[in-house]
Amino acid sequence: MASLNKIFLIGNLGRDPEMRATQSGISVCNFTLATNERWKDKSGQQQEKTEWHRIVAWGAQATFCEKYLKKGRQVFVEGSITTREWNDREGNKKTTTEIRAFRIQPLDRQTERTEGAAPAAEETDPEYQDDENIPF
Repeated sequence: MASLNKIFLIGNLGRDPEMRATQSGISVCNFTLATNERWKDKSGQQQEKTEWHRIVAWGAQATFCEKYLKKGRQVFVEGSITTREWNDREGNKKTTTEIRAFRIQPLDRQTERTEGAAPAAEETDPEYQDDENIPF
């Protein structure tokens, strides 16, 4: 039987992306994304809930995130849900669930640029491997 692990999110960055590299030199970038749900309760009062998502991007896409994304920016994220396990320094088992981003697209305009938002970054798209190929 077939299965599908795909998620689409639109939200705002909760903090600036944090870039690091693995021991083998692969770039990885992490940030949090807030999505909001709004509804009226039984008494007619407006309610709101914020859900926080951990986002991870790899390789050229991580570089894209570090360069173009900042706290508060609205972005579209396409990816899959993953769960990781590791042992902390005291040997305790830790687990986290995060979104492995395949595609990230800023949705708002950058305030420091008049021509609009940055291009989308797709994990499998070699077009954004270096700055010379970014179309602006």
